[in-house]
Amino acid sequence: MGIPWDDVVLIEDGKSPGDPTVVTVNCPDKTGLGCDLCRIVLEFGLYVTRGDFSTDGRWCYIVLWVIPRPSSLRIDWESLKNRLLSACPPCLPSLYLTELSNCSSVTPLYLLKVFSVDRKGLLHDVTSILCELELTLQKVKVMTTPDGKVLDLFFITDGMDLLHTKKRREEACEHLRVVLGEDCISCELQLAGPEYENQQGLSSLSAVAEDLFSCELFDKEACSQALSRDMSKVKKAAVTVDNFLSPAHTLLQIQCLDQKGIIYDILRTSKDCNIQIAYGRISPSVKGHRSLDLFIQTKDGKKIVDHEDQAALCSRLKGEMLHPLRVTITNRGPDTELLVANPVELSGKGRPRVFYDVTCALKKLGICVFSAEIGRHSTSDRQWEVYKFRLDESREFPLTSNRAKSEIVDRVRKTLMGW
Repeated sequence: MGIPWDDVVLIEDGKSPGDPTVVTVNCPDKTGLGCDLCRIVLEFGLYVTRGDFSTDGRWCYIVLWVIPRPSSLRIDWESLKNRLLSACPPCLPSLYLTELSNCSSVTPLYLLKVFSVDRKGLLHDVTSILCELELTLQKVKVMTTPDGKVLDLFFITDGMDLLHTKKRREEACEHLRVVLGEDCISCELQLAGPEYENQQGLSSLSAVAEDLFSCELFDKEACSQALSRDMSKVKKAAVTVDNFLSPAHTLLQIQCLDQKGIIYDILRTSKDCNIQIAYGRISPSVKGHRSLDLFIQTKDGKKIVDHEDQAALCSRLKGEMLHPLRVTITNRGPDTELLVANPVELSGKGRPRVFYDVTCALKKLGICVFSAEIGRHSTSDRQWEVYKFRLDESREFPLTSNRAKSEIVDRVRKTLMGW
């Protein structure tokens, strides 16, 4: 079975202005394809209004209705199509084998050095440019000098796979210089070398920070994770299992609060639990709540009949919906650190646009970042991506005030969750 490569991904405008854009994917199936596609959609800043998934184990058909969030966001639809195509297995078996061999190669990592005059919102402005250029942050090191300048080290990969060309590197640097204007002192982009080896480890975490990775967060309302009214609604998420409706599949029904990346989080969890989705329907948001019906099987094509396995899957999904991202603020000596953590997929891929959202929230609050860092942290059962921000004191947000700290955490969390 095969179709023209150009028809594997189709993107159609809505019938009327403001209507969702319809993204259709019709290609051979592979484990976790829905998760991979939703990660790309999230990376482009798109919100899934509804969706349908269908597969027979060999071929899949996926339709997603998407809109930009915020609505002013400019989307390069042709680039989105190319990125979605890159996630799909080729229609011909010989090409699929070639792709599998190519996937084993490591994606080249590049180092972007930006030296500039410091100002409020600078880090978010640079991050916005990188998102526009489809450059993905893998690791960051931001350092402020005593004379009011800042050196940003961004270790990045290229969604377009074109950074090996001189033209692409020069265009990226030129775009940064134009947007930053006179604040930009220098900008260099090159293949990462020994510098990356020196930046691999994440600096030590405090005992409070270690609480971010506790599985007890699902049951415990620690002060660093004090639940707002919205978070309390998330705790009411319902996950039910039905083995009577289908003779071959387990029906998983999910009702939850709508939030940014919720579809990705559910599919990411299913992928990491080796759950295969034969058919799925994502219903539109109604009064801020979403419903999903997923007909699932284990990786060996069986229903989930063991009650302990059912309970474990439901508990895992509820936990991921409640805490897809974890936020806390803590003191490190005289300094105040904001920490954000999210689980890494078993494939090693992190969540898109986290750094973008956090820096956006801090910019809107008028808070300067003295230093920042992205790294990985491993616990007994999984790996985490950790974002550390050392914050500057400001008149509006005195960092010695618990009220100010709570407001920072609340604003950052709401931005990350899309509330």
